[in-house]
Amino acid sequence: MDDYRIEQYTEARKGNWDAFIEKARNATFLFKRDYMDYHADRFCDHSLMVYRKGKLYALLPANRQGDVLHSHQGLTYGGLVMSEKATAAGVTDAFRAIHERLKAEGIRKVVYKPLPCIYHRMPSQEDLYALFRLTNARIIGRNLSSTLCQESKLRFTESRKSGIRKALAHRIDIRQSDDYAAFWGILESNLLHKYGVKPVHSLEEIRLLAGRFPENIRLYLASQEGKALGGTVLYLAERVVHTQYISASPEGKATGALDLLFDTLINREYAGVPVFDFGPSTEDMGRYLNESLIFQKESFGGRGMVYDVYEYDI
Repeated sequence: MDDYRIEQYTEARKGNWDAFIEKARNATFLFKRDYMDYHADRFCDHSLMVYRKGKLYALLPANRQGDVLHSHQGLTYGGLVMSEKATAAGVTDAFRAIHERLKAEGIRKVVYKPLPCIYHRMPSQEDLYALFRLTNARIIGRNLSSTLCQESKLRFTESRKSGIRKALAHRIDIRQSDDYAAFWGILESNLLHKYGVKPVHSLEEIRLLAGRFPENIRLYLASQEGKALGGTVLYLAERVVHTQYISASPEGKATGALDLLFDTLINREYAGVPVFDFGPSTEDMGRYLNESLIFQKESFGGRGMVYDVYEYDI
C-alpha cells in the first residue's frame, strides 16, 4: 500500500486531471473539469486522484455529503477512471488506499455509479471486481436505458416508418442548430405539463456547456418553414451518441418530426458511431418504468442497457 498516494482534487491540479481524462480507457467529456464544475456551487466536490509510485493511476469524480461520498451527484455516471496500464490487482489495491483515506476523513458510506460499459474504450470493470472483493456493495438503483448497436440494430417499427413518411410529406427539415432557446421552449413546456418539472439544465447552463464543448454537445432541430417543432440535444462520446434531451411540440408529434429526426441521426448522420443510446426511461432509481417513453425508444430499435448505482459501508 505504500506505493499508493491519494490526493484530493484542487483547481491547481485541473491540467493534470483533464490530461488524464483524455487518455483514460473509461472516460467521457463529462469528467472534464469544465463540465463537472459548471455547477460547483451545488456540490461539495471531493474528487480524488490516485497516484501509484508517484504517477497518476486513477481518478474518482466525487462529492461529499456529510459522511457519505457520492460518485458525483451532478453526473449521470462516474466510477473510477483508469489508465490503460491499470490492472485488476492494482485497482483493488487502489480501492484499499482510497478507503483508508476516506475512513481517516470520517466517510462512512459510498454511493458508487460506475460508467456503463458502452462508454469503455476497452474492458474496464476492474472496479466492480474490487467492490466485490473488498466491500458489502449492493445495487440500490438500476436505471434502464434504451440502446442500439449499429452493427446489429433492429429496424424501426411500422409506426415509426409511417411517421417518417408523414414528416417527409410535411416537408420537415432536419438540421444541426444553435437555437437552444427555440428547443428549450418546447422542452420546458412538455416537462412542466407532463411531470411538473424543469430540465436538469437551464437554458443558460446548456448554452454555457455547448460553448465549452462544441464537439461533444450538439442540438438538432426538426423544423417546418423555419419553425422548430422538436429536437434533441446529443452528448457525443468517443463510441456513443447519447440523447440528453428529446422533445416535440404537439404539431411536431402530429407531423412525425421526431421519427424523421431519429431516422436521420441513426441511419445517416451518426451511422458510423458504434452505439446510439437514448438514455434511461426510469425514475426513482429504476423503481418506476415510464412505459410510454420506453415504448417510443424501443420502436426505434433500442434495447436494455442498465445504469447501476451501488452503495457500501467502509
